[in-house]
Amino acid sequence: MSAIDQAHYRQVLGHFPTGVTVVAGVNDGKPVGLAIGSFFSVSIDPPLVGFCVGKSSNSWKAIEPTGSFCVNVLGADQEEVCRVFASKGDDKFATIGWSETESGSPVINDVLAWVDCDVDEVHDGGDHHIVVGRVRGMDVGHEGEPLVFFRGGYANLA
Repeated sequence: MSAIDQAHYRQVLGHFPTGVTVVAGVNDGKPVGLAIGSFFSVSIDPPLVGFCVGKSSNSWKAIEPTGSFCVNVLGADQEEVCRVFASKGDDKFATIGWSETESGSPVINDVLAWVDCDVDEVHDGGDHHIVVGRVRGMDVGHEGEPLVFFRGGYANLA
C-alpha cells in the first residue's frame, strides 16, 4: 500500500461538509472548550453520541478527567464563536456567554442545540481519540441554519 499524501487527504475529505460544534466542560471550576467538526450519533438505545479529537488537544486533556462534556451545535451566525474555540487561547470563554447543564458543563448562548454527556468510552483512532458519550440531557436552543465547514472554510446551506 502506498503512502497517502496528507495535503491531498485533507483536500479530498474536505469535500464532505461537516457541521460545527463546540465540546465544552469544566475543569477546576474553569470552563474549557474546543471546536469539533466530527460529531455524530452512535446509538439511540442507549443514547450515545461521539466525536473525534486530536490526541495533542490540551482542551480535551482538561475535559476528559471530569467525566462529562456538553456538545454545542453552532448556528450559521456563530462563526466567530467557532474561531474562538478553534484557537489555542487560554480563556476561550472570556467573551462567550454560557450557562450550566445538569452535569455542570457549559451550554453556549444561542446555540441551535446542545447534548449533555458523560464520557462512556474513549477509543484509539490513530492520531485522534474517538470519544463516545452517554447522553444525560439535551435540548434545542432555537431553530435556524447550522454552521457548516466545507473545503477548508465556512459555508451555508443556501
